[in-house]
Amino acid sequence: MPIAVYPGSFDPVTYGHLDIATRAAALFDKLIIAVYDAPPKRLLFTTEERVQLWRESLPNLPNVTVEPYVGLTVDLARNKNASVIVRGLRALSDFQNEFDMALTNKKMAPEVEEVFLMSAQHYLFTSSSRAKEVWSLGGYVPDLVPSNVDEALRKKMMAGVL
Repeated sequence: MPIAVYPGSFDPVTYGHLDIATRAAALFDKLIIAVYDAPPKRLLFTTEERVQLWRESLPNLPNVTVEPYVGLTVDLARNKNASVIVRGLRALSDFQNEFDMALTNKKMAPEVEEVFLMSAQHYLFTSSSRAKEVWSLGGYVPDLVPSNVDEALRKKMMAGVL
């Protein structure tokens, strides 16, 4: 089985992300969770924090590693000898964006395949943005994020960052 890369900003990691990662880990010899170091959006957590939150959240999956990266995802895939990029889909809006990105990636790296995993039904509404929004409005998100992420969100809120 091939090596796969599961890229994203993961700001922060959610149960939906963990679901995709766990299912992808069962499909590939090795899964690299690639935390993007310089996404074109404002982030709540630093790259180091996002990598650490992933590492603390993952169940025991011996074929999964978590690491930061910069640059093109297809370049990362090539550098890691990965032949697959894994992406999760929740809704039709996700599909449109991912479809466009997959076509661009295929043009740049025809040897790298994209595999899309549909979110489990109970995670369809789960997103990092929604978790941050709920927390910023004084809500509680234990059904959206793992307990370590919930605690990290609480600390950001108490520090006035969220």
